[in-house]
Amino acid sequence: MALKSNLFKQIKELLFGPARDPFAPETRQHIALMAFFAWVGLGADGLSSSAYGPEEAFKALGTHVHLSLYLAIATAFTVFLISTAYNQVIELFPTGGGGYKVATQLIGPHAGLISGAALIVDYVLTIAISVASGVDAVFSSLPTAWQSHKLTVELFLTLFLMFLNLRGMKESIKILTPIFMGFVITHVLIIVYGVAIRGNEIPSIVHQTLHETSSLAGQMGWVFVASLFLRAYSMGGGTYTGIEAVSNNVNVLQEPRVHTGKLTMFYMATSLAFTAGGIILIYLLWNAVPSSNGETLNAVAFRSVIASLGFSPGLSYVLLTTVLVLEGALLYVAANTGLLGGPAVLANMANDGWTPSQFSSLSSRLVTKYGILLMGIAALFILLWSGGIVDLLAVLYSINVFLTFSLSLTGLTLYWWKHREHPQWALRLGVSVVGLIVTSSILMVTLAEKFFEGGWMTLLITSAVIGLCLLIRQHYRETAAQMAKADHLLSQLPATPVVTPPALDPDAPTAVFLISQAKGTGMHTLLWVQRLFPNVYRNFVFLSVGAVDTQSYGGEGSIEGLKESVHSACDYYVNFCHRNGIAAKSYEAYGTDRIAELTRLSEQVHEEFPNSIFFASKLIFVHDNWLTRILHNQTALQMQRILHLQGMTMVILPMKVD
Repeated sequence: MALKSNLFKQIKELLFGPARDPFAPETRQHIALMAFFAWVGLGADGLSSSAYGPEEAFKALGTHVHLSLYLAIATAFTVFLISTAYNQVIELFPTGGGGYKVATQLIGPHAGLISGAALIVDYVLTIAISVASGVDAVFSSLPTAWQSHKLTVELFLTLFLMFLNLRGMKESIKILTPIFMGFVITHVLIIVYGVAIRGNEIPSIVHQTLHETSSLAGQMGWVFVASLFLRAYSMGGGTYTGIEAVSNNVNVLQEPRVHTGKLTMFYMATSLAFTAGGIILIYLLWNAVPSSNGETLNAVAFRSVIASLGFSPGLSYVLLTTVLVLEGALLYVAANTGLLGGPAVLANMANDGWTPSQFSSLSSRLVTKYGILLMGIAALFILLWSGGIVDLLAVLYSINVFLTFSLSLTGLTLYWWKHREHPQWALRLGVSVVGLIVTSSILMVTLAEKFFEGGWMTLLITSAVIGLCLLIRQHYRETAAQMAKADHLLSQLPATPVVTPPALDPDAPTAVFLISQAKGTGMHTLLWVQRLFPNVYRNFVFLSVGAVDTQSYGGEGSIEGLKESVHSACDYYVNFCHRNGIAAKSYEAYGTDRIAELTRLSEQVHEEFPNSIFFASKLIFVHDNWLTRILHNQTALQMQRILHLQGMTMVILPMKVD
């Protein structure tokens, strides 16, 4: 048994790396992201949208391409507007949470639920559409016979991303950084060269744009011009997806978090505004026309720019292929954002009781493994259901992100209106209001355009997630209310320290209790043992493990607060026993794996008190079902199996819950 256990541990460490000590000072420093790596890991989703967002907007103009000059300016402006608003979110919520926290605390819990559910669905779609789009871009340059293998490659790449993130956030980002930088460098060079080589045409293009706009307004009316522009502007809404990722993950940034978050947001906004706006300008300057053979508009425009360099056809083809492959590969990097941001949202919602508590748990590598697994598996399911068809996935995308934007900016608007004593309230309120008008307008147009094309399915899925979260929250609240009653009744028993406590006898019969910070369940077990086995046990030993999760490690809580809570609970039980003439002792441990720490403590106690029996309590629900079994950990059952296999006896005492 020990040999198998050691072998399993070695294989696990080989695949996922050795465990990290959450209490070591260097651990936080090692895993925290500096602004550059945060830009790569959290900014890739936004930057990759320049591969499809500008094209959708440009094509929506139809033959009125002269309006694209306004579109380029509006796109860059909108990126900075939303980014500026989210800088306020970073300031107000330096522990992360982004749109979910903003809506929850500044509007209300149910607004937060809508925002959180929308983000979860959006991040799953981010993974699916980014992987599918990236594979499409790469396979477009491969033989037609290979097309049948696209879905298989998409599924494999999604699994590989899950594996990288289970190893650690920073590890996945480091591996994907060369792709990100390759995209940035090649696209900056093409945009700068493409604009510079035809820069002398810009004055005439501006003049022509103004003339054609006036002429079109004279023929069709300004309402038509505004409607046409607003539709194209909204169709390019995918350009702005991913901007919220930094504010969702402030807790993983390097100290000082707010400064790092704002710097990351600046990198993201600058690169996205330059790339997206620059690509639209390239379309206009180089007279890009949608291709009939399925080529992207980027490919058409970039081919013209590269051809003007005067290289041989072979070298030009290689350069264009390299740029397009990097574009496709960046979409793959963008999929990683979903596996970074999605689990963070799930963890924050778990802390508020909307999702199962396991989603706030950390693995030995200090990553939210259950969130990563859920997001990855959901993305795999979406890919299988859709067959990896990007057009089908595209209609499901971008609605939810603008719903979250609108809720966040509504929250900021309310906040700054209530805090008019702040010296910069008027400026910040203005940014929030303008941002709200822009994002809500895009949301409404996108809903109208995409609702019957499949957008209804996004709303249906999001509504289903909201409904499930409401059921989970109701269950947790009802259970918590009953546990509070038990705590109130059972924790009122006197438990003050005594001057001369009874002495422990290691050879005497010993009752060992697995306890938590909730005194009600622990006292329930203790009193039942006294009733069932009167005067049998001479020693009472208490084992408690403080689970280090997202809230205590880098969240709103703290390791010190966790230790204080565990230590206080242990003192209560020991003092209660001493006052009742029972020798008692407690053992504490802290870590990400409660089962592993409890097993270690149990082995230590059994060695010190060989004549010991272990006891634990388990909640037994009158209306037990699959949901209750998922929502509550099975620590007692797991520990019973582990201890029985090691020759130690453990008894589980039920605690009925209506």
